[in-house]
Amino acid sequence: MDEELKCPVCGSLFKDPILLPCSHNVCLACARNIIVQTPEGETPPHCRASGNSDYDYLDMDKMSMYSETDSGYGSYTPCLKSPNGVRVFPPTLVHRHCSITCPLCHRSVSLDERGLRGFPRNRLLESIVSRYQQGRGAAVKCQLCDRNPVDATVMCEQCDVFYCTPCQQRCHPSRGPLAKHRLVPPTHAPAAGGQPQKLPGATVRKPASCADHDSENFSMYCVSCKTPVCLKCLDDGKHGKHDIKPLSVMWKQHKCQLSQALNGVSDKAKDAKEFLVQLKNMLQQIQENGVEFEACLVAQCDSLIEALTRQKAKLLTKVTKEKDYKLKVVRDQITHCTMKLRQTTGMMEFCLEVIKENDPSGFLQISDALVKRVTSSQDQWVKGALEPKVGAEFDLTLNSDALLQTILQLDFLQSKDVQEAPLMKQVHEGGQTAVESPGVESAAVPTAPLLQLEKCSTRNNSATLAWRVTAPPSNPIEGYVLELDDGNGGQYREVYVGKETVCTVDGLHFNSAYNARVKAYNSTGVGPYSKTVVLKTSDVAWFTFDQSSAHRDIVLTNDNQTVSCSSYDDRVVLGTAAFSKGVHYWELSVDRYDNHPDPAFGVARINTVKDMMLGKDDKAWAMYVDNNRSWFMHNNSHTNRAEGGISKGAKVGILLDLNKHTLTFFINQEQHGPMAFENLEGVFMPAVSLNRNVQVTLLTGLEVPKNIKQQ
Repeated sequence: MDEELKCPVCGSLFKDPILLPCSHNVCLACARNIIVQTPEGETPPHCRASGNSDYDYLDMDKMSMYSETDSGYGSYTPCLKSPNGVRVFPPTLVHRHCSITCPLCHRSVSLDERGLRGFPRNRLLESIVSRYQQGRGAAVKCQLCDRNPVDATVMCEQCDVFYCTPCQQRCHPSRGPLAKHRLVPPTHAPAAGGQPQKLPGATVRKPASCADHDSENFSMYCVSCKTPVCLKCLDDGKHGKHDIKPLSVMWKQHKCQLSQALNGVSDKAKDAKEFLVQLKNMLQQIQENGVEFEACLVAQCDSLIEALTRQKAKLLTKVTKEKDYKLKVVRDQITHCTMKLRQTTGMMEFCLEVIKENDPSGFLQISDALVKRVTSSQDQWVKGALEPKVGAEFDLTLNSDALLQTILQLDFLQSKDVQEAPLMKQVHEGGQTAVESPGVESAAVPTAPLLQLEKCSTRNNSATLAWRVTAPPSNPIEGYVLELDDGNGGQYREVYVGKETVCTVDGLHFNSAYNARVKAYNSTGVGPYSKTVVLKTSDVAWFTFDQSSAHRDIVLTNDNQTVSCSSYDDRVVLGTAAFSKGVHYWELSVDRYDNHPDPAFGVARINTVKDMMLGKDDKAWAMYVDNNRSWFMHNNSHTNRAEGGISKGAKVGILLDLNKHTLTFFINQEQHGPMAFENLEGVFMPAVSLNRNVQVTLLTGLEVPKNIKQQ
């Protein structure tokens, strides 16, 4: 409850709070510091109220829809700021031609001759602050002491637990996972368990007196002016035709309304607490499921490894048998050749000795037989006898490409990485490991290319494919043809023809599955297609602002996710994504919003005009909004004015439904106005126009809101 009781100007608890017409409160002293003196006879923009009526500033709504004041131009902007971020001005004692601007909603009100006395004093808030200060004096006890708990010295904002010093050092040391927890003094912490802090009972106070008639107490309530009045106020005729009711009756009625509203909020708070318990339980469940899933994954991979190990053993057995056979053949051939060589060598040595003899009759007696033996021995060394019966090379070829391709594509059935989505599956025609004999010549046309899955990926609505040829043909490859279907299983179409083996295809539809295939060609003809690959594009769009197409006055930071513009004129910047199909939702968070300008948010064609407000030409569809209201605009036609604007911290959502061809806007997750535009056809890009130092940050990859109004 601390924030409800602190002044938005000084940041301290309210002291002598006064109630502004916009229902916000400021300290009386702080109100004196933020009074603005305007030139004589001039009323600052958005300052059309006086202290007499809570809603006088709404009279400006009667002005033209297209006036500069109504659209936010020309607002009065003080230049000094306090350390708390609120404009501060030197105190002024003259209230003539003065105004005061609410530091929360930035609505201004002109002061009358009574000055700040014209604003009612919020005695109820003052009473609550007093009781709150009394309640904070009670000491908070440690929640972990076993017996006789002592006073707590710190409170952990993440654990929501109060600790004394010994318990904090023992149970919540400032190291490890607990080092990032924030410890605060118990006096600065909310009540334990997230419960509302209970204050001392309210004291009985004397009835409030009328500001215009000091001697009179409030006894009646003007429903028209929404303010308590006294009997003299009624006699003066200020509320003659107004709806007047007894103060006590309206008091009880409004208390009943507030109690009923609190019941609804209480139910929501109860649901939020149950939701927090559910989230904390999910942490343990995620941890347990993660360990179980990891064990299952390890078991599955181990099973694959075991199967591969068994197959490896079988293949090694085949290799061993082939090796033993070759060794046996070679050894037998060595033995046989050695024996024959020994016989031949012995015969040659004997013949040489016979030739050395000088006995002619003895030589002629055996020469005929020796000639026949030598001739017969020579005939044994015929062609092939001196050639090996087996080769040293192994005539086995292991075709592991299909298996490797399967392993590389191994992935979960549903990938949750939308930024860099891997290939989801590949359609295989084969995939068994095979042992083939070499010598089969390649066909004259190129073989089917092999897609390299480790290099293929999808990102947003783009897909990158890479491939190679396993067995180049005798004729060189002249090029490749890459084909994709339409994302719905329709006809294939050529998206690339050329010599490169890597290709990126842009401009695909989001949340679609494309079938891709590639084939090679040469001078002989066109080869067969590769196996089909299924490419899944991202479910939602992730994009940034496009610096190349932005106006030169646009300033981009934060990796082109944050944009600002200090120019007085509107400047347009587009997103990097282009949509022609599907449902897309993104938001823009308002980081800086001063002077109440009119930023515009929406979609546009790529050739929209960049130096004027988005929606003024016929190539953009937008909503422009200030701090009070908004309009839809296309081709400089303003329609569907809606109450409610933006401020710092607001989030503007854009829902582009190209299935229904509609555009809808949201502010802080609530639909703003009716459906803005219908019958949208073609290609659209996210767009925004800014000026006067507005800064916004782009938030993408969001789910579509559920709370869409039916038209």
